[in-house]
Order: sequence, then C-alpha cells, then structure tokens
Amino acid sequence: MENILALFVGLGLSASCGFRVFVPLLVMSLAAQTGHIELAEGFQWVATPTATVALGTATFFEIAGYYVPWFDNMLDTVATPAAIIAGTFITASVLPEMTPFLKWSISAITGGTAAGLVQGATVLTRAASAFTTGGLGNPVVSTAESGGSIFLSLMAILLPLAAMALVLFIFAWAGRKIYRRSVKGKATSGQA
Repeated sequence: MENILALFVGLGLSASCGFRVFVPLLVMSLAAQTGHIELAEGFQWVATPTATVALGTATFFEIAGYYVPWFDNMLDTVATPAAIIAGTFITASVLPEMTPFLKWSISAITGGTAAGLVQGATVLTRAASAFTTGGLGNPVVSTAESGGSIFLSLMAILLPLAAMALVLFIFAWAGRKIYRRSVKGKATSGQA
C-alpha cells in the first residue's frame, strides 16, 4: 500500500508540473525537509537548503514570466518538454527502491505522461485566451494555472488519494479538450 501511495504522490506532483514546472519541485523540496515525504535514495539533495533556494528562485521567475504578454506563449514552448522531464523526475524521486530500469520506466510512463497531458491542455487554454482576448486574458489564465499548481502540489503531499481523484478528473478534462481541438483541426483542414 505504501508503494501505491508513493506513486499517487508522484503522480499528483507530476500532473502539477503541467501547470507550472517549478512549483511542485519547490513543494517537494520543502515537504522533504519537513518530513512530510520521503525521497528515494539518490534524491536527498532535493531536500537541501541550496536546492530549495534555487527552486524558489526558479519558481518566482517562472510565475512572473507568465504575466508578461506574449512571453507567456513563448514560455510554453520551453515548459512543455521541461514539464515532462520534471514529471518523470518527481515520480522517480518518490518511488521506493526498485531496479533503475523499472523505476525510470514507470516514472516516464506515468509521471511524464501526467505532466505532458496537463501541460498540453494549458497550452491550448493559453492559446485560446491569446486568440480571443488578444493576450489580455492571459494573466487570469496564468493566475489560475499557478493556483492550480500550488493546490494540486499541496494535495499530493497531504491528501494523496484525493489528489489522485483530482488528477483523474484533470486527465478527463484535458483529454476531452485535446480531443475536441484535434477533431476541430481535422474538420478545418478537411474544409480547406
């Protein structure tokens, strides 16, 4: 049961990377320092004060960058692969000891996919906001994404089962949003 809870913590934090890459890493660092989560062997450096300061600084600049019009859309091109990498890393860092191949395979499949799916939905949301409001609505979207990342990260640490339920809801929402976008794109290209 402990292994499943560790996976739920990892998935919750990984999905949160889809909203903001560095927020869940910072939350994980703080939670490990305060004893709320246990990091796997080889990942204890994440719980050092130096790592916390570095992650806090990165978090500040990432969140601030999303409030700069049009720069926020450019950040999404970098954030997408970064979120997938961070989601994979986070899941691996909380999984119990197992063979490296199994640990990184599970982490990439579950954590990387969770982060990528949520990130894909946020990219579509931001693009729709930029298109419909000329970028003026993007700060509202940015605030919601940052809040979602903080909330989901804290839930993953404190209430992993509830966080997993929320992640499944987010997956359903994101999957529907991405599917609709792809169907709409195919219909538009078919008419041309």
